[in-house]
Formats: sequence, C-alpha cells, structure tokens
Amino acid sequence: MNQLKRLESGIDGLDTLLKGGLIAGASYIIQGRPGSGKTILANQIGFNHIQRGGRVLFATLLAEPHDRLFQFLSTLSFFDEAQVNQNIQFVSAFDTLENDGLDAVVKLLRREISRQKSSLLILDGLLNARSKAESPLDTKQFISELQGHAAFAGCTVLFLTSSQLDDGSPEHTMVDGVIEMGEESVALKTVRRIRLRKTRGSGAIAGPHEFEITENGITVYPRIESLLTGPALVDSGDFHLISSGIPTLDARIGGGLVSSSVTLIMGPSGAGKTSLGAQFLAGATPDAPGLYFGFHESPSRLRMKALALGHDLAALENSGALHLSWNSASAGLIDRLAYDLLYIVKEKGIKRVFIDSLLAMARVAVDQSRVLEIFTAVLGELRSRDVTVLATWEIQHLFNDRPIISAPELSGVMDNLLLIQFGYKEIELQRQLSILKVRDNAYDPSLLEVVMGNAGIELKKA
Repeated sequence: MNQLKRLESGIDGLDTLLKGGLIAGASYIIQGRPGSGKTILANQIGFNHIQRGGRVLFATLLAEPHDRLFQFLSTLSFFDEAQVNQNIQFVSAFDTLENDGLDAVVKLLRREISRQKSSLLILDGLLNARSKAESPLDTKQFISELQGHAAFAGCTVLFLTSSQLDDGSPEHTMVDGVIEMGEESVALKTVRRIRLRKTRGSGAIAGPHEFEITENGITVYPRIESLLTGPALVDSGDFHLISSGIPTLDARIGGGLVSSSVTLIMGPSGAGKTSLGAQFLAGATPDAPGLYFGFHESPSRLRMKALALGHDLAALENSGALHLSWNSASAGLIDRLAYDLLYIVKEKGIKRVFIDSLLAMARVAVDQSRVLEIFTAVLGELRSRDVTVLATWEIQHLFNDRPIISAPELSGVMDNLLLIQFGYKEIELQRQLSILKVRDNAYDPSLLEVVMGNAGIELKKA
C-alpha cells in the first residue's frame, strides 16, 4: 500500500491525531476564535519544521506589524530569533491585498515561495481574503491558485482564520484538512480543545481532544481511551502472587494479590487508606520498583507516615526501588495525568503502583462522563504491562453501620475491593476492614480490625 509522505508537526499529540503528521504538499485550515491558539500552533509547527531541515514562509493578511508577533512569540521556548529572515521569512501581504486584490497576493506569495525555496507556507488572515473576495467563487479561486503553486513547489500550506467556517464553506471544500481549535467552559472550569474536522487522504483520531498552552507552546493530549482500545492482558499462566505488605491480609485472600491485578480501597478520610498503600509500596525492590502517584499527601508527609509504620521510603527512593509523583488535585487535565502515569511506569520499569486517590484524579476531569472509560483504559494498560495496582477512593460515611459503596461503576473494573471504615467494639473505636471482592482467589469475608503500630499494619478478627 502506498504511504503518503508526511510533514511532522513536531507536536507529539497532534502527530498522533494525524496518524503521523500533515500530508506533505497538502493544504489545511486552522480555525478558531481569537485567542484559541492558532498562531502559536502554526509557528510551533513552523519552527519545528526548520529543525528538520525545512524552510518556512509566514505571510500575513493582517494589519498588525510583525514586531508584536515576535514580542509574543519570544516568551515561548520554541521561538528562535536567529532563524528569522534565515530559514523562516515573515512577509506582510496586507497592503498588497488592500491595494491590488487577491490576484496580486497570489503572485506575491508564488514569487516568495520560489525565492525562499519554502517547504511550508503559513497564511494568517484567511478571513480578510474572504472579505475581499466578491463572491464564494473568488474565494475558491484564490485558494485553488495558491494551492496549485504551493503543491508544484512541494510546499505544504496552513491557512489560519478566526471565522467559524462550516463544512460547506468554500474554504472547507477546497482544502485537504481542517483543524479546529477552541476554548470551552464547563461549570467553573475552562478547557482548550482541538478537533480534526476533515483529513482527506489520511486516517485520524476523531472527536475533541484537550490541549494546553505553556511556555513550551502547545501540547495536545489525545483522548487516552481512544488510543488504549484493547490492551492484551498478561496470560493467566504468568500470574503469580505479590504480597500486599500485610501478611495477615495475604493470609485471608489466598496468599497475596495476584500480579497485574487492581485493588480498590474505599473508605472515609482518616480511615487508613494511605497507610495501607504505604505498606504495599514498602515491598518494592530495585528489580521491581514501585510508584506512588498521589494527590493529597506530599512526598514528605508520605515518608513521615510510612516511617511511623516502620518503613523507610527515603531509603527505597535512594536505592531506585521507589518513585514518588505528587500531583495537583484541583488543576490540570486528566489525560495529561494518565499519560504522565504511564510514562513513569514505562520509563522506570514500575511493577507496583499506588494511586492515591482515583477520586481526586477523577475530579480533575472536565467531562465527567469520560472518567470510567479513562480508568478502564489506563488500568487495562497497566495490567497488560504486568503492573499490580492499589488505588483508593474516598467515601463519606465514617462508620460501618451503613456501608455505602460510592464507586459502583468502578467496581466492575476492579479485581479486588476492600472497604475500611470506623466501628465500635463495646466502647472502643476501631478501624475495621471488610473484604468485599477478590476476583481470582477464595477469601475470608470476616470483619477485621486494622491495628497500626511502629512495626506496621496488622489485621485481627474484629
């Protein structure tokens, strides 16, 4: 099968959506309201293209001087001022458009493409060209002629416009692809989204995907459930048992946790969920490292909590047996968190993960309807990498007189379910643990008292 030559954008997430990048020699519209990130995206593609040996012509049909553009771009890490007027040329065609019309703009750009030997043309201000056209046919002719000259020179074209063009617009019908950028408000959160509305001659990952703008430019996060569509689970013949870190718990679940299984610990704040996770991480080794992926406990607080149970996490870190990742529970993108988690697991060869907590991670999501699909995809991917996972989920009910499972949808994704709450034995307040589900082993469903001391955690019959 013939594979079309690609022009990589250099933006990993975007190239993933485009199945490898823009089609070389094709033309694309990048559209979005002012402030949506079009100019940053186009310039980032342009400067990345230079690093791959290309040459770029950036033409504007706008009245704003290029000095303001350079001042803005200088705050971004990909901008290289030394390349301006060398491998990237900035040309204003505004006066030509105003005085001589669209035909003169085509002639100007054709001349500059040839003179600069450009392999990428970026035209900012397609809306002005449309306004200058006397009819939709003139708009089509302008785009067609520019495309023809660019394609003859082996040049890919990006048209930038702030108008919200529909699928039947003259511009859309003429180009090979349409990239739409926007910003949406959901409740009190604002999220930037990018969508590929048209990709002629190429596959693409459809639907909206979140992105962010930082000092490094734009980073696109393809919806992770659209990529992790069917991880192959480790064959059951390779399963083995891994200690939970609590011998008395292992004894009640068939000898330990099955490798590559996922265990959810539910309970109210202060019940001991994080302490159980710290005990699990204490079993990590340099050959089978562990990862704390947390949202509430800072690394220093986690180390202190574990030390009170007799576990020196700092020593494990120094040996390479343990890695700590602390994340914001109030800001960010859930896809970015998921990609960060999988990256660390791959980079460090992680074999046991403690996620504290899934509820905090879920709250970051702007679109709550995606949470179950995201967790299903990510946990499935961790299983396929033979990673054993312990995760927490906070519930509101402190006492076990009315145990309520607050994550019923997640229960089907989990291999094991543990519930830890407070209860009274006569006049004594206890932490009490119930084993609700163990998928692959027989287990003892008896109510257990959780006893914490400087020698670790122990379970006793309540």
